[in-house]
Amino acid sequence: MSLPRIPQRTTVLVIGGGPAGSYASTLLAREGLDVVLLEALKHPREHVGESMLPSMRQYLRFIDLENEYDIRGFIHKPGAFFKFIHGAPECYSDFDLLGQDKRTWHVFRAEADELMLRHAAQQGVRVFEEVRVDSIEFAGSDSMSSRPITANWKSKLGETGAISFDWLIDASGRQGLMATKYLKNRIYREGLRNVAAYGYWENAPVEEDGSHQNATWIECLTDKRGWAWFIPLHNGKTSVGIVMHQETSNQKKADGPKGLEAHYLDQVKLAPGVLKRLGNDATYITGSVRSTADFSYHAKSYSGDHYRIIGDAAAFVDPLFSSGVHIGMTGALSAACTILGSMKEQVTEVEACAWHDAKIGVSQTRFLLVVLSAYRQMQHQGNYTALGDFNPQDFGRAFELFRPVYQGQHDVENQLTNEELERMIDFTRNFFLPVSQDQYADVGERFGQFTEINGPVMGPDDLAKVLDDDDSDAKAVLQRINALKVLSNEMGSSGLNSEAVNGYTLVVEKGRLGMRKVINA
Repeated sequence: MSLPRIPQRTTVLVIGGGPAGSYASTLLAREGLDVVLLEALKHPREHVGESMLPSMRQYLRFIDLENEYDIRGFIHKPGAFFKFIHGAPECYSDFDLLGQDKRTWHVFRAEADELMLRHAAQQGVRVFEEVRVDSIEFAGSDSMSSRPITANWKSKLGETGAISFDWLIDASGRQGLMATKYLKNRIYREGLRNVAAYGYWENAPVEEDGSHQNATWIECLTDKRGWAWFIPLHNGKTSVGIVMHQETSNQKKADGPKGLEAHYLDQVKLAPGVLKRLGNDATYITGSVRSTADFSYHAKSYSGDHYRIIGDAAAFVDPLFSSGVHIGMTGALSAACTILGSMKEQVTEVEACAWHDAKIGVSQTRFLLVVLSAYRQMQHQGNYTALGDFNPQDFGRAFELFRPVYQGQHDVENQLTNEELERMIDFTRNFFLPVSQDQYADVGERFGQFTEINGPVMGPDDLAKVLDDDDSDAKAVLQRINALKVLSNEMGSSGLNSEAVNGYTLVVEKGRLGMRKVINA
């Protein structure tokens, strides 16, 4: 038995059939381009990361796949609980605050990812599974500065071949073919060199509270050396995971029960909120535990002459805020639009690459600051070294509108300093303030326009003008909304409308994907 014949040439080659690769290839095929996707595994394949952000609905709607996710019965996720300090109230992040129809899903990734890959094939993408790309050939001798032109592949059956292309999209996941083998530009964040152990449970009770039903639960372990997640799934199972720094994990495994499964079950005991949600009748599915490296990393660039890098092949922040698929889809949209913008000569290829690099940098930097503020509260941030884990240029772009506010001044330096970073971490900590729905409703009635998620950020002086000194409830609500604004574009509050970067924005219209210059940018 042999595979369907892989062509010797295509316009766009996509390496990897996860969410990022499937989405990018679908977008380009719908614009009439010849696209080939090579995926190393056979779908459905097991993958962690079941909890989505609200942007997922808008991304799927654009390619006419949203309804299929609803039809499949994936559980709707209304928001997420975060409990970082035991003995103190938890914070609830309500997606309804982002606007109507912003609820998303918990998905069984094997099924959800296969849906996206099969949809890509239906849109005209030529998909080949169980085909691994081993190497890339370049037009010149230097892969750092020359254009990739050919990929050499090998199938599971032992067949080999080569495919040439005009454009390359690397969505090869953590393997990161371009970043690790050729560019060698991946930078690991030492303080977030985390690992996860996760498994599946059955017969967990369903929460009866309609407004919070099926929300993700995230909590700090009682020893403050890690955190746990609880995610209900539509197939009757519940995903429970434990995350901690690799050094902590190694130490616990050495000192505690032997074997991954025993280690995992021992650590679950340190998550009382998870145990409460599992209830007395839930049982662990023997043999379901898996381990994965959730190392956080980024790079100085995610593109080059006629190639784009997206998804986990480009960067990964941390599993705490479920940002992985969102950043992957954001990068996929950027890759498709910047390639088309370059092809249509709406921008130069150099400008298109700069836009893509900046967009991924901005997106992951916003999430990184929120994640770091959470770890700071949980008091187990490891050996995190502040400036070494940041690209100062990405930081400046991501927080250009916020820096004058949290610094308390309007004449800010472009240089990222430890002091500035500390101020921003402190600012984003407000994201996790435990504010009740009643408090939100009361403040909304009294201060209407200031509670709009897309409104301007309020600085200390602004808050002082509208609040009495003893109005602590209103201050907490407005501070939390301020912090939410950091992620308002990322969380889907503005749909697919792309913010301007480097004087350009994306054209996100079927049949017209590309880029346009912003007037008076």
